[in-house]
Amino acid sequence: SCSAFAPIVAPSCVPWGIKAFTTYLGDDRSTWTEYDACALVRKRASDAHILIDQGLADNFLEEQLKPELFEAACAEAGQKLTLRRQEGYDHSYYFISTFMDDHIAHHAKALG
Repeated sequence: SCSAFAPIVAPSCVPWGIKAFTTYLGDDRSTWTEYDACALVRKRASDAHILIDQGLADNFLEEQLKPELFEAACAEAGQKLTLRRQEGYDHSYYFISTFMDDHIAHHAKALG
């Protein structure tokens, strides 16, 4: 099973990811795809059902996080995804603590 809160799903395409990948992996962008969730899911979908919660009041949503890119990649690859857009939530501890039980239940269900 797999779940995440407000993940950077396309680091090859956003400023934080580009900075990190350039620093750690170098300028050859072709090597970055091994660490980019969108590229990975397009390459090979998983049997796992992915759960993502994203706060719609997150200051990083439009420039850094871009969950719609992962949603599109999953749709193309046939990857099972539940992307929950949470109105009024940002990138804070309160956001995570509010939905943590759902993520634990998601993993418990996958374990049987």
